[in-house]
Amino acid sequence: MATKKTSGKSTGKRMTKAERRRRKQKKAAILAIEAVVVVVLIIALYFITKLDVIHKTEINDDEIITNQEEEGLLVDEEDVTINDNISGHMEGYRNIALFGVDARNNNLGKGALSDTIIIASINEETKEVKLASVYRDTYLNLGNDTYSKANAAYSQGGAKQAINMLNMNWDLNITDYVTVGWAAVADTVDALGGIEIDVDEEELKHLNNYQVETSQSLGRSYTKLTQTGMVNLDGIQAVSYCRIRYTAGDDYKRAERQREVIQALADKAQALALKDPAKLDKIANKVFPQTATSLQLSEILDLLKDIGAYEIVDTSGFPVAEYRTTKVLKGSGDSVIPVDLETNVLLMHEFLFDDVGDYKPSQAVQNYAEKIRSDTGTGKVESEPDNGGGSE
Repeated sequence: MATKKTSGKSTGKRMTKAERRRRKQKKAAILAIEAVVVVVLIIALYFITKLDVIHKTEINDDEIITNQEEEGLLVDEEDVTINDNISGHMEGYRNIALFGVDARNNNLGKGALSDTIIIASINEETKEVKLASVYRDTYLNLGNDTYSKANAAYSQGGAKQAINMLNMNWDLNITDYVTVGWAAVADTVDALGGIEIDVDEEELKHLNNYQVETSQSLGRSYTKLTQTGMVNLDGIQAVSYCRIRYTAGDDYKRAERQREVIQALADKAQALALKDPAKLDKIANKVFPQTATSLQLSEILDLLKDIGAYEIVDTSGFPVAEYRTTKVLKGSGDSVIPVDLETNVLLMHEFLFDDVGDYKPSQAVQNYAEKIRSDTGTGKVESEPDNGGGSE
């Protein structure tokens, strides 16, 4: 029986990094983990007028199947899979997958690795939005009963397989997605006149190194950054800053940098929307051709009716520090291991949906968890779980 789609949602005084961090923590609306969310927000503002240039991939209700507990396999690669008996506490929420891909040659489908994987969960009654990031190197079922890093699912089968990967491993009911490439983020930053970011000495070195490859892959020139402190980053520089992962904290620290970028982008975009909303059309013209989505016009109209009421109230990353470790795996390389996938799934549901009732991870998730433990040689809970060297 098919599961039906749910409907749903500076001042002049210079501050230290610690002061800015404390200031951000006091904000009621916590902004997104990855830079892709800014692009998604801009898409929401201009979707109606630009639908003709967006790449659309429709996922129909009759393509959605349930995953029988004993099988844990996809019936057909074109189907969207949802595990059995898991959706009761998700009623009243709309869940959408947001993917940011390394879109060289403007490819937003198969063959592109999803550097960014976010679940946006909209509470349809309160309009509150929560964002859960799945770390791209997490060792999971890829949606076809093979196991590797989560970002490989998008590369192998595009958005549908990536959605299946999320649904199957995390007991979710996602049927819609939005995908953008790094070029869209660079274009957004440039159209906004750059963003202010505090760059330290170690970050400066890696940022400039990343600029070489980023500019080549996007077919653009770059400007070497020569100073530290609070600087105005252009598009290529901002994307390169987001990509840094070779400092203390590795990929987890990179997520923190991306939060800084989203903070700066969102503040600037919101200010521009109030001052000169027509100027955002320039951003839309560049961003939309680099966007793929399954959402239809009627759904966008429904979302936009109350766009002013939506508020991002919290974000988090999974697997959580207490229930993950890292390990080099044959065929997958340096991977993030959910040493207790069942607990991670439960924690994600508690984070996204608050009241989960008597929900317990499905038998399918338990099967995947056991396979992960077998493949990686990890126990259910590590005595000293990895904290990633950085914040969530």
